[in-house]
Amino acid sequence: MKKFFKLFAVVAFVVAFSFASQAQATLKIGYIEFNTLLAAMPGIDSVKVKLQKYQQTLSDQMDAMKSEFENKLQDYQSQAASMSDLIKQTKEKELQDLQSRIDAFQQKANTDLQAKQQELVQPFIDKAKVAINEVAKENKYTYILNSIEDVVLYKEATEDIMALVKKKLGIL
Repeated sequence: MKKFFKLFAVVAFVVAFSFASQAQATLKIGYIEFNTLLAAMPGIDSVKVKLQKYQQTLSDQMDAMKSEFENKLQDYQSQAASMSDLIKQTKEKELQDLQSRIDAFQQKANTDLQAKQQELVQPFIDKAKVAINEVAKENKYTYILNSIEDVVLYKEATEDIMALVKKKLGIL
């Protein structure tokens, strides 16, 4: 019985080792700079233009609100000496409320701009991911890594699949 267990253990070890070495032999890793791919995709320039216009609209509104605040502050400062306490308190409250609205608008504008960017860029991200997946399957890659900014600290010679994905997307 002991011989059977020893034989079984040896066979199990050999089988496990052969599967491990076979798995290592078929490992194929590629990499791509995802942001570079996105920047090269047709139509992404129009997204940038739309985002710049949207950002400018928000910036113009912010500038108008700040200008209104500055004008009211100058009015208050120039007339404060001749105002009654009740009017001073009312004007100060008005300035504080306006400053709060400006701060809230700025936070909302940043959130809205990020949401707009996500909305406009997401279709390109999805299209690129589909193309990367297709290239990976067609060329039997085990992993595709994004090689942007220290994501991969060490790599042996692997294949950059940028040309294959660009070809799949019709980008020259």
